[in-house]
Amino acid sequence: MSIEVGVQAPEFELNAAGSEKVRLSDYRGKYVVLYFYPKDMTPGCTTQACDFRDRHNEFSNVNAVILGVSPDPADKHDKFRDKYDLPFHLLADEDHKVSEAYGVWKLKKNFGKEYMGIERSTFIINPEGKIIKEWKKVKVKDHVEEALEFIKSESN
Repeated sequence: MSIEVGVQAPEFELNAAGSEKVRLSDYRGKYVVLYFYPKDMTPGCTTQACDFRDRHNEFSNVNAVILGVSPDPADKHDKFRDKYDLPFHLLADEDHKVSEAYGVWKLKKNFGKEYMGIERSTFIINPEGKIIKEWKKVKVKDHVEEALEFIKSESN
């Protein structure tokens, strides 16, 4: 399944680090940076999370919240969040239903092995709940800056 820019973002409710339940609709009225990443505590995912952490205040200043989604369980997200002092929600998509709804649950290859997993992707959802931008197969370097600049251009 694939999702398109301009459509209403699929609603979801997922467990967050800290035993909270988070719904996408909780953030109606704000921009949402919904980023999907493969796994907590891995080098690329840590860099990406820390880049979002370091720019968190700038996202807040343009009425945007950051939500990270991976198939890791919430207790693993707790450790990841605490270790790197992440000021945003990490959501547990253990059954990968949300990843599938957003079209980021893909067949991957690594060292000759095939497996299903998350394709690193980011979606920007506007205050009305529509997807206004997507990045697939995200390269971590400079991605957070690109997402921030996109929201700044939209909110002006």
